[in-house]
Amino acid sequence: MNSARDPVADLRRVAFLLERALESTYRVKAFRTAAAALAALPAEDVALLAASGGLRGIKGIGERTASVIEQSVAGVEPEYLIEVAERTGGRLAAGGDELRTALRGDLHTHSDWSDGGSPIGEMAVTAAGLGHSYTALTDHSPRLTVANGLTPQRLRRQLEVVGSVNDELAGAPADFRLLTGIEVDILTDGSLDQSEDLLTALDVVVSSVHSELRMPSGPMTARMIAAIENPHTDVLGHCTGRYVIDRSYGSSSLSSRTRSGKARPPSTFDAAAVFAACARTGVAVEINSRPERLDPPMALLRRAVAEGCLFAIDTDAHAPGQLDWQLIGCDRAMAAGVPAASIVNTWPLEDLLAWTRDHTHRPA
Repeated sequence: MNSARDPVADLRRVAFLLERALESTYRVKAFRTAAAALAALPAEDVALLAASGGLRGIKGIGERTASVIEQSVAGVEPEYLIEVAERTGGRLAAGGDELRTALRGDLHTHSDWSDGGSPIGEMAVTAAGLGHSYTALTDHSPRLTVANGLTPQRLRRQLEVVGSVNDELAGAPADFRLLTGIEVDILTDGSLDQSEDLLTALDVVVSSVHSELRMPSGPMTARMIAAIENPHTDVLGHCTGRYVIDRSYGSSSLSSRTRSGKARPPSTFDAAAVFAACARTGVAVEINSRPERLDPPMALLRRAVAEGCLFAIDTDAHAPGQLDWQLIGCDRAMAAGVPAASIVNTWPLEDLLAWTRDHTHRPA
């Protein structure tokens, strides 16, 4: 095999770019499945199969993925990788680079344990490869059955898996830690949808509203403030729950299917009261970088800045390629005048974890 290229890496790169552009899950899976099948084979077998045309007989490898492998083994950048990179690899936002450089991690990500598309280890390795020092795994809580939310029993098993992933990554060239966490539903009475002992044990808790989004403003405000005042809540996730595609983002990098996605109006609540509660309790307001969320809207983001809130710029990634979306949130944060020092995931890990313990700690 020509050592100039790694066909497994090329297949994964195609998948990453497709995920980044929110293209078809089916297409992404084809490349990740082929990469897994190829990684299980000895290098000399891959070279022989590529030369003989035998790749198409391997389960999980189809015509297009075989072509990518054959060109990569030959030391040539695969034509399909070039095509996908040209179509999807452009900038996701006009600015935000300075703030993106300051970020050390991501506090809102999902794996295939809930409604994400990739295993925990693959999400962690990708995050480390993007330069993160830490990333929180925050799969959904039990009530969100449509997203395969984690029961207490499944969450306890996941904590063991996270420990194993961290052990495996301990010898990596750069220090990286996968943090334990959850995106816990805020129930209609403001309580959190997970057992008290587990919430206490987790590194990061993102609390989000996923149901009854059309509640009247008064009850919704009370619901959100109750969750914010819960000592387990570290981050208030995508606070309005809206779905809206802002065409100023990703015009060349996001799929047309994504840009024309169905909109959902934001929830209504007393923003001044909610953000004042966040500032008072030391809970961070999430700047959700998903291109179909862009939550909170700019007017509310500026209100949160005025209230003196802390922030977390997160991807809410459900696939490895989506971990690259933080630039979108960084661009919006800079436009709203969010101070870098108030963004908790610019902090070193020890400061971040000290803050999640009591919400009073700030870096020296």
